[in-house]
Amino acid sequence: MIKKLFILFTIHYSLFSFINAASVEAQLANNEVVQGNMAQLRIVAHGNRAAFPNITEIGGAKVLGRHQSSNNSISYINGKMTTDRSTSLVLTFAPQHDMTIPSYSINIDGTVYKTDPIALKVVKSNAPGVTNNNKFSLQLRADKKSVLVGEPLVVTVFFSISKNVRLSQNPDYKKPDFDGFFVKELGNEKTYMQGDYQVTELGYLLTPEKEGNFTVGPATAKVGLTDTSRRDMFGRFFGTVWTPIASNTIEIEVKPVPKDTDLVGNFTIFSSIDKEKVKVNKPVNLTVKIEGEGNLEDFEFPAYEIDGVTIYSDDAKVETQIINKQLKSTYVKTFVFISDHDFKMPSKSISVYDIKTKEVKHLEIPSYDVKVEGSKAATMPQSPSAAGVVQTDIKPVAPKDQDNAGPKAKSVQKMAWWMLAVAFVLGMLVMYLAKYLPAWKRKPSPFKEEEALKILYGHMSKDKAVEEMVRKLYAKKSGDRSVEIDKKALKEMVERFR
Repeated sequence: MIKKLFILFTIHYSLFSFINAASVEAQLANNEVVQGNMAQLRIVAHGNRAAFPNITEIGGAKVLGRHQSSNNSISYINGKMTTDRSTSLVLTFAPQHDMTIPSYSINIDGTVYKTDPIALKVVKSNAPGVTNNNKFSLQLRADKKSVLVGEPLVVTVFFSISKNVRLSQNPDYKKPDFDGFFVKELGNEKTYMQGDYQVTELGYLLTPEKEGNFTVGPATAKVGLTDTSRRDMFGRFFGTVWTPIASNTIEIEVKPVPKDTDLVGNFTIFSSIDKEKVKVNKPVNLTVKIEGEGNLEDFEFPAYEIDGVTIYSDDAKVETQIINKQLKSTYVKTFVFISDHDFKMPSKSISVYDIKTKEVKHLEIPSYDVKVEGSKAATMPQSPSAAGVVQTDIKPVAPKDQDNAGPKAKSVQKMAWWMLAVAFVLGMLVMYLAKYLPAWKRKPSPFKEEEALKILYGHMSKDKAVEEMVRKLYAKKSGDRSVEIDKKALKEMVERFR
């Protein structure tokens, strides 16, 4: 029996041979593409196991799409069966110039194989926008290509599409890569007709974060066209054919600025306080305003620190707009000072590098003296450790001579330890029972104290209760753990002024 099986196996092997030779090849979907169109590189590895390298760019163009798949096939040739397992890697990119795609190494079943280099030719469009052969396009333009760190520039994306193109679905747009820049969408999208094309503009405000050479883009999109090869029973076209497109890229040079420079541009600064005389623990508001040409989006005005004075500031309000192709910015920030004694707001200075004059200028706001009527400074000495804290409960200092306290003091001390132990036990009991209380009884206040403080501090002069609540919130924010906040009262106050 075993002999018969061996004979059958020998006959089978002679008739059907299994071949799975390892090899690799690379090919382009097209060896010539129009600038703005996508190119596809396909690498096919034949073998059981293939490991591809991590390819992030091809000839300086970023890889925008990556897809990997496997396939098994069986074929019969002259009575012999051949099996083949292949793994394909498809890379999509948007080339901007002629290039030679380099050789890549692929590990197949433990052996390294290399692809052959491939030449790719990139043809520029005859027109700056859309051509007859290319019914839609994406373009990037920058108002500057050499800037300083912190100097803003505007990059605009132009999406053009022929009025004769029949869209099945809205284009799927993806904004450009802005590595190395602080980015803000300007939000001033424009759509207009230019000749036979509809043009849409999207603007981005870029501020370089560090020096160096950077590549912006490309922007990409998938355009859904009506599939004219398919009709329904009424003769109408249906279905969508998606066509990917990509824009050009832009090289931006970012140069360094003088050290210790806060801003780049041309700005002016203003400041004002709402009062120079104030009653004890009443707020004084300082407003700082900066405006001019340049970017103020990521700027933060230096904070104030004054011993014995509680200081609070709101979030800065920044407005940015393009006027006559110039970036105009306005920055407004308010500081609130609360004190029970006279104090001085120190002067502040920021440095600005003026691009036009190539000089560093210093913008200053003056110091302000504030007189606090009914000041307690003469009778209540300030401790350095109390800087920035409003004290609402000052505890008496214990006598230094503890040995003369007497028997009564000792009995009180013993009772205090006894009461402390009982309080600890009761506290643990309450924490244990709290787990079983209904959820509505343990629901925390919906208002955060930080948010409530922002809302209430501007209304202190309207109500003494609001003033007292703000003082407590300030004290607690500054670290005074003895302050207790009435959550119900806080909620009512916030709802009044929301």
